[in-house]
Amino acid sequence: MTVERVEARLRERFPTVSIRRQQGEAVRDVTLFVPADSIVDLCMFLRDDLELDFAMLSWVGGVDRLPDTPRFEVVYHLLSLSNNLRLVLKVQLTEENPRVATVSGVWPTANWHEREAYDFYGIHFTGHPDLTRILLPEEWVGWPLRKDSPLGYQEVAFTHNTPNRTVPDPDLKKLAPKKVRFRAQ
Repeated sequence: MTVERVEARLRERFPTVSIRRQQGEAVRDVTLFVPADSIVDLCMFLRDDLELDFAMLSWVGGVDRLPDTPRFEVVYHLLSLSNNLRLVLKVQLTEENPRVATVSGVWPTANWHEREAYDFYGIHFTGHPDLTRILLPEEWVGWPLRKDSPLGYQEVAFTHNTPNRTVPDPDLKKLAPKKVRFRAQ
């Protein structure tokens, strides 16, 4: 299996979908630009096709290409372990509507990756089961990895009394067993 065969299989299966290959010396992996409205169908095909077998999504992330247009990209890194192939899919999104369908139904590992892209870039993944902030506080305003985000410091209030805290109690003594006895041998 070659990357050219992967591209040919996608074009056979999706003849009306505009798929273009990224060119350039700096491009290590085969990179295909695909339309946002086809990403879920393409990913399901890449995963389920026995010949292609891209069973693993290793990374999803956002890119802010300001001042270029379209401004945003969502990048998907796929692996076919049986064919020893890597494939990169890129979806370009406009600044006015940075939305793309979630692929967390195709690869569950996309869940947290998509939440991170939402958290830092404000890219919305429609149909996502829990599109909430994952690393920044819920009350954070804005998208800090956007290139037009202010560079100033933003104070974050810290308290142990947060009523909606979802992290476990930091008191590790409660988790440790009461007595540990070792038997001499």
